[in-house]
Amino acid sequence: MRVAELNRKTKETDITLSLNLDGGEISIDTGIGFFDHMLNSFAVHGRFGLKVKVEGDLNVDDHHTVEDTGIVLGKAFAKALGDKSSIERFGSFYVPMDEALAFASLDISGRPFMVFEADFPQEKCGDYTAALTVEFMRAFAYNAEITLHVKSLYGYNSHHIVEAIYKAVAHALKIAVKKNDSGVPLSTKGVL
Repeated sequence: MRVAELNRKTKETDITLSLNLDGGEISIDTGIGFFDHMLNSFAVHGRFGLKVKVEGDLNVDDHHTVEDTGIVLGKAFAKALGDKSSIERFGSFYVPMDEALAFASLDISGRPFMVFEADFPQEKCGDYTAALTVEFMRAFAYNAEITLHVKSLYGYNSHHIVEAIYKAVAHALKIAVKKNDSGVPLSTKGVL
């Protein structure tokens, strides 16, 4: 099974996370309601089993909780994928959400990189700082060792823009982690 369980404790956060790339229970508690909603959407739209429990220094702000969750989720993806054999590797997806449209394209390459283009007209979505979306995605991409491109094409409601981004990345990942019968990594090098 393609699963991973991780714990990471720092002076700023204490995170317990389990991931099943092939589905399962979803349970999210980060202490940030909107972020819980985004991670739940990410799991549902990616068809992943995901359990996340975070205790963070929310008395400071939401930055460490969001970024550190991206780190742990990225490490879990890398661990669950193993040698990356028998996956489709690439995925791209557009998600419309009312007036907003977001696009994500990724390569599970072993070469971490990210391009992120999005503007957030409203600073906050509940207790979640919209600009932390890039921090989460960067932490996730670099720790999952994927190349990730994210673009918000347009929108005027930060809630819709952020949610479309999380869902687009989830759908692109669902395509990329899909199993095939090759038994080998999809690479001319023979390894990823």
